[in-house]
Amino acid sequence: MTISWDDFEKIDIRTGTIIAVQDFPKARKPAYQLTIDFGTELGTKKSSAQITIYYKKEDLLNRQIIAVVNFPPKQIADFISECLVLGVYDENKNVILLQPSQAVTNGMKIA
Repeated sequence: MTISWDDFEKIDIRTGTIIAVQDFPKARKPAYQLTIDFGTELGTKKSSAQITIYYKKEDLLNRQIIAVVNFPPKQIADFISECLVLGVYDENKNVILLQPSQAVTNGMKIA
């Protein structure tokens, strides 16, 4: 399926830095609750992420990530996820995070 350029422009993809990580025992699949700083324009947003296979909590702190920030909030158990952290599935369906190869300002828009 192809989409138009106008469709793509509706997706707001930004850089952010993970500033807090907590276990999420109520999630059906192993996950973390992330708090992500998207800079002064967007502030902080929370996300649930099934990334426990490759990432320890302490390894995620201060890591820059890429996320979709304009999806509607989604309730997962007793947690409201406000953005979608992007990653790539490996051959076992485990997530490997997308991240900038150089440090960038939080909140920068992906083009």
